[in-house]
Amino acid sequence: MSDSCKSCPSSGSGCKPETCGEKPEDLKLKKNLGRIKHKLVVMSGKGGVGKSTVAANIAVALALAGRKVGLLDVDVHGPSLPRLLAMDGQKPHIGDEVIEPIAWSRELSVMSLGFMIPDKEQAVIWRGPVKMGLIRQFLQDVAWGDLDFLVVDCPPGTGDEPLTTLQLLGPEAYAVVVTTPQGVAVDDVRRSVSFVRQVGNQVFGIVENMSGFVCPGCGQTHDIFTKGGGENLAREMNVRFLGRIPLDAEVVRSGDEGFPFMKVHGDTPTGKALKAIIEPMLALG
Repeated sequence: MSDSCKSCPSSGSGCKPETCGEKPEDLKLKKNLGRIKHKLVVMSGKGGVGKSTVAANIAVALALAGRKVGLLDVDVHGPSLPRLLAMDGQKPHIGDEVIEPIAWSRELSVMSLGFMIPDKEQAVIWRGPVKMGLIRQFLQDVAWGDLDFLVVDCPPGTGDEPLTTLQLLGPEAYAVVVTTPQGVAVDDVRRSVSFVRQVGNQVFGIVENMSGFVCPGCGQTHDIFTKGGGENLAREMNVRFLGRIPLDAEVVRSGDEGFPFMKVHGDTPTGKALKAIIEPMLALG
C-alpha cells in the first residue's frame, strides 16, 4: 500500500484503484445510476406545453410495453406528477440514507417532492443550491433498482433543475424536448436544443404537443395553434422528430382526474400517436 493510500480516509473500506479519490456520495450516485440502462430527460424552454403530461404518459407507455421504468419529478416549485397519476397523499418510506420510490405498478415507480410537502398550498421557496441538493438526493438515495428507463420531468426553461439533472446523469442521458406548434413556443424550445448540446448531451427528439384539435362532433381537425412548428424545428436543428400529439379533451380530463391517458385510451388516435413516439425509445433496448 502506497503512502497516499495509507492517508486516504477510504483506506481499508473496499477502496479500489479505479475509484481512488472519489467521495463516498459520488460513488453511491455512480452505483445507483449504473443500474439504469437509459435516461430520458423531458424538458422544454416554454411553460404550458404539456410537458409533465407527456412525461407521465411516456413513462406509463414504456411500462405498459413491459419495461421497468422510474419516473422522477424534479419540478420543485410545481410538482404535478402525483396528481397526474392519482398519487396525491402518498408518502415515500425514508430510511437510513435510502428513499423508497412509490410504486404506481409493478413496472413503474415514481418519486416527486410533491409526496413530501405536507400542505398542497405551501409554496416551496428555495434557492438554487437547495434545489440542486434535492435533485442529487433523488438520483443518489432513491432506491430505483434495476431500470430499463428513468424518465425525468423537468420544469420549463434552462435553469438549475435541467442543468443539474443533465450534469448528474452524465453525457449518456438523452433529452426529449416538448413544444407546441406556434412560433412563440418554438423560439424558446430552440434555445432548449442549444442548451442540451452546450451541456454535452444529445437531443433524442422533439415532440409537437397540442398539434391540431380533432372535433368530437364532426371529426375534422382544426389547427388551433397552427401546425408543423415542432417538425420544422427538428429539421432545422437536425434532430429526430418524434411525432405530433393532438389537442385532446380526454388528455386534459385524464390528467385532472389522475388516470394516465395511455392506460385507458391507448387505442385512440391520440394514444396511437403516443405509442409512435415511444417506438424509437423501445428500440434502444
